Amino acid sequence: MEEIQSQSDHYRSSSSSASSPASRVPSSNFFYLRKPGAFRQPISFEDSPDWDDTDIEVRVEESGADSINTATTPVSPSLSKLNSCSLPSPPLPEGAIYSRKTVGASIVWKDLTVSIKGKRKYSDKVIKSSNGYAMPGTMTVIMGPAKSGKSTLLRALSGRLPDSARVYGEVFVNGVKSHMPYGAYGFVERETTLIGSLTVREYLYYSALLQLPGFLFQRMSAVEDAILAMSLGDYANKLIGGHCYMKGLRSGERRRVAIARELVMRPHILFIDEPLYHLDSVSALLMMVTLKKLASTGCTLIFSIYQSSTEVFGLFDRICLLSNGNTLFFGETLACLQHFSNAGFPCPIMQSPSDHFLRAINTDFDRIIAMCKNWQDDHGELSSVNMDTAVAIRTLEATYKSSADAAAVETMILKLTEKEGPSLKSKGKANCMAKIAVLTWRSLLIMSREWKYYWLRLILYMFLALCIGTVFSGLGHSLSSIVTRVGAVFVFVSFASLLSIAGVPAQLKEIKIYSCEEANQHSGTLVFLIGQFFSSIPFLFLLSISSSLVFYFLVGLRDEFSLLMYFALNFFMCLLVNEGLVLLVASISQNMFWSILTLVTIHVVMMLSAGYFRLRSALPRPGLLENEYIGTSFAVGQVRSLSGYQALRNAYDISADGNSKWRNLLILFLMAVGYRVLVFILLQFRVRKTISLRCLFRCNQNKENLR
Repeated sequence: MEEIQSQSDHYRSSSSSASSPASRVPSSNFFYLRKPGAFRQPISFEDSPDWDDTDIEVRVEESGADSINTATTPVSPSLSKLNSCSLPSPPLPEGAIYSRKTVGASIVWKDLTVSIKGKRKYSDKVIKSSNGYAMPGTMTVIMGPAKSGKSTLLRALSGRLPDSARVYGEVFVNGVKSHMPYGAYGFVERETTLIGSLTVREYLYYSALLQLPGFLFQRMSAVEDAILAMSLGDYANKLIGGHCYMKGLRSGERRRVAIARELVMRPHILFIDEPLYHLDSVSALLMMVTLKKLASTGCTLIFSIYQSSTEVFGLFDRICLLSNGNTLFFGETLACLQHFSNAGFPCPIMQSPSDHFLRAINTDFDRIIAMCKNWQDDHGELSSVNMDTAVAIRTLEATYKSSADAAAVETMILKLTEKEGPSLKSKGKANCMAKIAVLTWRSLLIMSREWKYYWLRLILYMFLALCIGTVFSGLGHSLSSIVTRVGAVFVFVSFASLLSIAGVPAQLKEIKIYSCEEANQHSGTLVFLIGQFFSSIPFLFLLSISSSLVFYFLVGLRDEFSLLMYFALNFFMCLLVNEGLVLLVASISQNMFWSILTLVTIHVVMMLSAGYFRLRSALPRPGLLENEYIGTSFAVGQVRSLSGYQALRNAYDISADGNSKWRNLLILFLMAVGYRVLVFILLQFRVRKTISLRCLFRCNQNKENLR
């Protein structure tokens, strides 16, 4: 304790001579005041979105109040009523009328512990006996340095932990120990894959078709509400952008599009992992003001954050401060400053609160201290970084456990869990046939706009057919041209199949989009594969028919329509098989480099075993050669002729049966289906692991109930 006290006294004197636990009181600088004596409200904008809902009514009347402040903070159960040491929330002005029907839901976690094997170096416990709650109409932020357990706590509350996680403790939703049904909550990942070739409205519209049942006008209404809620009206008809387009939405708008996708369901609780990820200060402030207005409608917002500016910090209602899985504080935002002052670590006047918090509890600063211990700046020692963070963490944790703030949290948890509230109900899902149709049409629209992955590929196929056809043109139909003609067919099919590797980036992106939608239960494995299969048929048929026509007539193959159609159909089946192979390899590796390397190796092996470089007695028979040579004859001398079957049977072991080529076509189709069945098993296995994890989480809750 003497070490802790000495370190605390040293930090207090070095951080700010004008600050002390008695004098350091959170000022109103965290809120923008329109005029002296006016109601304290977070900064807002004139174009703040309006969230219209028939079940919501928010009305604040005050004579003389400034109309620009529309993002008002709703009344939340103040810890100041339970703890005289906590700072109260900004009060409502006199004469104000505040009424609203709450559409959010309260969520409480009690003694929540998360253990993930191999996650930590010294301990498997990522979250250690955390307690907290989130109320409707408020924003609760989980803050802490890197690897402090922010995202793990967020995923534990939403039931999205990895397979190796074990959860202990209790989670209540509206006072009930139960999982949240579909549509009752939304989860936004830190990095969300968006479809750059769609506009914002199109992207949200297709998401609504995948998520919502009901009539079309209801889904369109939900989309427009989500656009207004996230201030995306000016970008609704703009392409989201991506690596295929030079221009697109900026990171702030793209982040709001990802949140708007979850708002289509109008969830009661919204979890967001790092909403300010990769955002500048202006975009971050606009994002938080938008979320503040969203919370004012009654939605419960819980999100993790690493660091924020002073203005953004003032918008939070409650903060859960973590360090190495330990809860150092939970309570109202302004009360956290008082907590640090009581512990002997007051926030300097010119420093952002979040910077001060992280400076005190981030152990990475110890390495900076070790580097700078012999350095001095122009003002003397580096006093702002000379404190042992381990001492600060122990001090803050001990102070919080014995403080009235922790007791107030326990009291509030008891109040929220002593009486069961209304249980959340599932909002229903779109049927599978509708999802297949939506995914098929959306993929077709993407293919029509993605020039880099689809139309450029068509140009490459046409160019390849033109080059090969030009090299092998004018062969004639003599017996001496058989070997050259077989070589032309082999080169065309082999190299055209090799070009299917160009579709690896598009397939990887499709898998990422599927993973994101499946995690939120918007799609399914079977729905994704069927939609992807149907949508690829028109494009692959266009590739096959266009390149086959160029190659067929330049080389001068048999001039019969039925034979030409079989050639194009056989080539189409080859492309369909290759698409399935690309999808399978991409699903296994999910890495562009290893996918391309694996596919090149597989295609080289296939080319070596195709029968062109050696006799085909032990290899499958090719349907294209039978299509070209069965029924033909070649003159040998003046009186003798040789049939096409006799000319090729010794070298390529083709069948004399005219129906054998159709059997070969059926084999190609079964291969195309077989590859996709393997993809289904692979993806379904991953889905089952996720579902089993959710069941394990519910079983742990049921065991706690029995106890």
